[in-house]
Amino acid sequence: MSTLCSIRILAIVCALAISTSVGAQSRAAQDYPNRPVRMIVPQAAGSGVDLMTRIIAQKLADPLGQQVVVENRPGANGIIGLEVAAKSKPDGYTMVLGVPSSLTMNPFIYKSLPYDTFRDFAPVIQTSTNTFGMAVNPSLPVRSVKDVIALAKSRPGQLMHGSFGTGNMTHLAAELLSQQSGIRLLHVPFKGETPSLVALLSGEIALMLTPMQAFAPYVRAGKLKLLVTCGDKRSIAFPDAPSMAELGYPNMVMTGWSGILAPAGTPQEIINKMQQEVARQLLVPETRDNLIQQGAEPVASSPEQFAAFIKSEAAKWSKVIKAAGLEHTQ
Repeated sequence: MSTLCSIRILAIVCALAISTSVGAQSRAAQDYPNRPVRMIVPQAAGSGVDLMTRIIAQKLADPLGQQVVVENRPGANGIIGLEVAAKSKPDGYTMVLGVPSSLTMNPFIYKSLPYDTFRDFAPVIQTSTNTFGMAVNPSLPVRSVKDVIALAKSRPGQLMHGSFGTGNMTHLAAELLSQQSGIRLLHVPFKGETPSLVALLSGEIALMLTPMQAFAPYVRAGKLKLLVTCGDKRSIAFPDAPSMAELGYPNMVMTGWSGILAPAGTPQEIINKMQQEVARQLLVPETRDNLIQQGAEPVASSPEQFAAFIKSEAAKWSKVIKAAGLEHTQ
């Protein structure tokens, strides 16, 4: 057999293999989903992100014809849940909820991670933005951000702020405030959202900068005091609270966010189908209203828009982390 003939046969075999693979993927996408879909949430049950994800998951059951089962894998600033998702089969039956800390901050804080944000995941859709706010215990003798700054300057390194954990966005938000206002706070890290909120409610710590969905119910109940929000404009959910931008801190505009990702290698047809169904549900008035009540605002981006957004967020927070001296300290 001539060399040319062998090359032609090899080319035909490769083409048939590719065609068979593409055809199988296409059939899988058409049949998707034919069993429940697992949605990993790398935070504890009952957290703001968990509640928001469950609202969306519940709404997906009818259009998908299958249950979307929320699986909580909290711990290590989201690393545990992200690792499980990264190592899952890329068949569309495992999705993961990504947030800033796990996707765009951990890579710059930790010396090594069991996942790579840009290599191991395929962005599906950004689901929401979560404007940050500053909440304080009502016993703290302050009525504004100006009062907080003045109090912090009178007690350098003594006013305690809590976070969901070292390197979490709630930690870096306070670091950014310190950089912008010239104050020095005492950081008290907790293992997640719930224990940090308990500490704030009891007065163990003085203040926190968090996504507003975390403390919205407590503010409405009068158990916490909201001093300011950190969006570029006032919050829809709390229109009476001023924004950092209007108070003269444009660099303090901070927005938490969440979005759905799949393991890298998941067929594009499946990613597109999930994106379309989630986007459709986010436009339903009931879903939108529920998310706003949680302190979040719906977003329905394309996979390409979400991927670009993640890259821009990583570039932004890498600078804050370096300025705070936290680069690769964990």
